[in-house]
This record gives sequence, C-alpha cells and structure tokens, in this order.
Amino acid sequence: MDTKIGSIDACKPTNGDVCSPTNGSVATIHDTSVPASGISVGSSEATLGRHLGRRLVQAGVRDIFTLNAGYAADGYARSRGVGACVVTFTVGGLSVLNAIAGAYSENLPVICIVGGPNSNDFGTNRILHHTIGLPDFTQELRCFQTVTCYQMHMNRSTRPSQQLLKKASLYISISCNLAATPHPTFIRDPVPFSLTPSHLEFLNKAVKPVIVGGVKLRVAKATDAFVQLADASGYAMAVMPSAKGLVPENHPHFIGTYWGAVSTPFCSEIVESADAYIFAGPIFNDYSSVGYSLLLKKEKAIVVHPDRVTVANGQTFGCVLMSEFFTELAKRVKRNETAYENYHRIFVPQGKPIACKAKEPLRVNTMFQHIQKMLSSETAVIAETGDSWFNCQKLKLPKGCGYEFQMQYGSIGWSVGATLGYAQAVPEKRVLAFIGDGSFK
Repeated sequence: MDTKIGSIDACKPTNGDVCSPTNGSVATIHDTSVPASGISVGSSEATLGRHLGRRLVQAGVRDIFTLNAGYAADGYARSRGVGACVVTFTVGGLSVLNAIAGAYSENLPVICIVGGPNSNDFGTNRILHHTIGLPDFTQELRCFQTVTCYQMHMNRSTRPSQQLLKKASLYISISCNLAATPHPTFIRDPVPFSLTPSHLEFLNKAVKPVIVGGVKLRVAKATDAFVQLADASGYAMAVMPSAKGLVPENHPHFIGTYWGAVSTPFCSEIVESADAYIFAGPIFNDYSSVGYSLLLKKEKAIVVHPDRVTVANGQTFGCVLMSEFFTELAKRVKRNETAYENYHRIFVPQGKPIACKAKEPLRVNTMFQHIQKMLSSETAVIAETGDSWFNCQKLKLPKGCGYEFQMQYGSIGWSVGATLGYAQAVPEKRVLAFIGDGSFK
C-alpha cells in the first residue's frame, strides 16, 4: 500500500514538511487500497507524514487545498463530507482562520493542517519568521480553540489520537521536522444506544405531526435515514433554509422550506399548526428564525442532534446517533398523513411571471424562471450571501441537484472559493454560482 500527499515522493522536502505544494493550489492524495479500519505497515512506512495521509484518506479526503483556499475546503466538505487545507504556521494559519470559522459555524468538518515550528525551537525563547516577533508558538492554537472542535500541536512529546476519523473540524499543527517520525495507529470502539418508549408515545399520540430537516443532517450523515423515516411515517416533510439541497424536493410528502414568515407558501401554516414536530439537526439563529419570530412551542418538539435527542423540551438522551435513531424510529412509528393531507387541501400552485416585453428591463423573477429550466441532476447551485439567498431558495431542485449556501456565517466572498472547491469535489457536475453584493472580488 502506498499513500502520497501531493507529490511527496517527487519533491522530497529537505526540512521534513508533510507537503509543499504551490500556494493556492490543490494537492491530490493518491490512495491505493486503504482498508476500512486499521492499518498495518512496516516500520519504514509508518511515518507521521504517511500516517496523516492515510488518516485523511480514511476520513474521505482526496484533495487538499493550500493557502488562500480555505473557502475551497469549505465547498469541498459540503460535497464530500470532509475537507482539508494545509498552511504555514501563523501567516497561513491566521489567514485561513476566517474560512475555518465559517466552516465551523456551518458544522462542516474541515481539517486545518499547519506546518509548525521545528520541535527543537520550543522552549528556546527564539524568535522565528512567520510570527509576530514573540517567542510564543501557542498564539495560533489559541485562536483556533474557539472555531474548531479539537486542536493539537504535534511535537516529540505528543501522543496523536483518532480525531481524524471523527470528521469534526480540527486544527493540527505538526512540527516541520517530524514528518518522517514513526507513528502508531489507534482504534476506538463505538458507543451503544437504545431507543426509549417516550419518543414513540409522544409521536403516536399526535394528530398532525410533521418532520423538518436541518443543516446538521449533513455532518450526521443522516439524510437517507431522515428520508426513510419520512417514507415510513407519512408525515409532511419540510426543510429549514440552511438544509435546502440535503433532502430530495421530489419526495411525495415534501412541502417546501420552513422559514417562518418567508417560508414556501403554505409551509409555515402546516408546520406551526402541527401538534408534534421532529426537527432533525436544526440551528435556530436570528437568520433561520426570522428574528426569533417562529411560532413554535418547545413542548411539541423532538429535537434530534447528531449525538443526542431532546423530547418536548424535557429529557435529553445522549450517545444517540441521529442516523440510527431515525432508522429505528422508522420501524416503529405509527403512520400519519394528516398534516400532508391538510397541506394538499390548501395548496395553490404559484403562477408564472409575466413575460418581458422587447427592450423592457430584465426582471429577477423572469431570469430565475429561465435558471429553473437549467437545473438537473447534473448541476449544483452555490448561492452567495445576500439577495442570492432569497432568490435561490425559490428554486425547485430536481433529484440529484446540489445546493449550497453559507447561512450561519454569511461571509461575503465565500461563494467564489467554495465554487472552486465544490467543482473540484464533483467535476462531473455543472456548478452555477450566484454571486452579488460585491462578493466577486
């Protein structure tokens, strides 16, 4: 087995760097037969650099983005489930911090790998280049503590862990002279869980329950299980705006985007009048709640997070994986189509915009009518912060059509780099980027 990061064998860096691709480029990890769990290699192969490459491949990374490409790693993670970028310590790390913060706010597992100072420089009170002129090598790590799930600096005294396989946002700084250091691997067993009767009783007593998908469906890898529950339950199914594209909009019980007062027509009426609702991986912030104006009652909700479940604003059950919870719930829940039947009864199809006359200024609704016809399973939509959010939310996505926007962080300019990363991850798709508000810069 041979795993390479970029052209690691060809460039043979003399300083022991894991990889030294050109700034702003994309390095591809070449993998030949990486086993699903556990790696056994000879001592000459088991170096820190090669171990890191194998862990990245196991986590699902095939391309790594370098300096100035943090947003590209974000876009890549949206398509592949995990992304990675490699930067130089301090100058690169602090430059990419904003992009990592944006990915963290959107619950995207982006791994930031930093080529850190030589391990022999720690504790020497030396001032190094690429720093702010102080002999403090922990400044960068402290900055990343609030925008990543896990941080570590690997020097000769560090014991590495299994964090790469958790697919969380990570900061990993590796002293530049340690890439060839021998490195062991570790195994972590999963935590078991069980489904309790309270979930079923709460739902089966409801008259018109609904199910609403949130953005954390992605990080929990629970989209298929969510749809499976919708199929089994017969509930009316909606998505929060940040989850658009994660759930198939051609599903027979799909009723649109739930976004309070600016929801898809007739969607909010059904969701807010329900006597029980399952929210799958929601984020209720000022954007998604339209200024915290949602007419929801916590005592009517089952809120399912990637690793825990809260029932009716009361008991919280930990160590529960979202995908497994939905799979088990689908086997036992009582079918109830009342909410969807109510939606079907009040639904009125939207009309078409009036055609533009010759020499008349182009209207946005007319333009998006043509854009709608361009969408297919072979396309994906990237919507920038601002007007593009609201206009693209109105698009009806065909089966297989991708859709991404950065609702939690809302960093203007995100879409340009994210388009690059997304296109790199799925080269077979045509990516349509909707960029405005001064973001194309």
